[in-house]
Amino acid sequence: MKNNILIIGIIISLLINSLSGKSQTDSLVFKNDNYVIGEIKNMDKGVLTVETDYSDSDFKIEWSGVKEVYSTTSFLVTVTNGNRYNGTLLTTGNGEVFIITESDTISVKLQDLVFLNSVDKGFKNRIYAAIDVGLDLTKANNLTQLSVRSNVGYLANRWSADASYNTLYSKQDSSSLISRSDGGLSFKYYLPRDWFSVASVTFLSNTEQKIDLRTTGNLGVGKYIIHTNRTYWAFSGGAAFNNETYTTDDPRRESWEAFAGTELNMFDLGDFSLITKLVMYPSLTESGRLRSDFNIDTKYDLPLDFYIKLSCTVNYDNRPVDGAAETDYVFHTGFGWEW
Repeated sequence: MKNNILIIGIIISLLINSLSGKSQTDSLVFKNDNYVIGEIKNMDKGVLTVETDYSDSDFKIEWSGVKEVYSTTSFLVTVTNGNRYNGTLLTTGNGEVFIITESDTISVKLQDLVFLNSVDKGFKNRIYAAIDVGLDLTKANNLTQLSVRSNVGYLANRWSADASYNTLYSKQDSSSLISRSDGGLSFKYYLPRDWFSVASVTFLSNTEQKIDLRTTGNLGVGKYIIHTNRTYWAFSGGAAFNNETYTTDDPRRESWEAFAGTELNMFDLGDFSLITKLVMYPSLTESGRLRSDFNIDTKYDLPLDFYIKLSCTVNYDNRPVDGAAETDYVFHTGFGWEW
């Protein structure tokens, strides 16, 4: 009886919103039998975002607390087996949800949905970005140190693009200038069953390894081994072309390489999240040379989309130019904001 009253209430609310011309066409029922009516914007990494007319800010709801969802909005939907669909959602009330596409109706478990994004949204609803800054100033030795980490990305129905830029600048009396910058552009095209193709270009400059500019272009394929509302874990591999110039008189080096990498993203840790990535580059044209890039980011979420981050990046090359270090690393702590 209680559930019947609840469903009747949802239907009445939807009719009222429809007759009043409002855009709220989605409704959610929680496991405690409370419900909200609004506009589902997206669901990613186990968090659902809902916009309503009666709130100044969007609601952030844990997907694990949702029991039923009803929507007339068309979504790009990703499920745990890697399949992707475009359609509307309708739950049966027993933990299953129907994805209604133009040609078929697919039934899956509600908790097997790992990603939702409205295909009707404009550019600003598909873009995401974050930036965090660390600054140290001390009187001793006139130390000035600045570090910045930033990224921006765009997610379409079948592909995504990401860009990043990170820099470290350190200067003090009686010491050489220390600078390090890295960044990159990457493009992924999503294939059936959690496979994807990837193309990327990365840049690196650092004084520790006497690199004026290292440019590496990658082309390959990958697959998500784990793709749930708690964890993403993917492997990728392919070919790469490496071009290096140095701050010394050493000549430019160009080489072909293979690459193999893995990326782990754990986000169902309360207000904590962790992303780590390792890529190995065995050279195909320089016998015995091996490079690797490793980074790990841990983040603690604060109110109003602010956060605190602790990061570490390590670059290794077993055959650097004469006088350069094999390993360069940087630890970064920063306060940031994400959109």
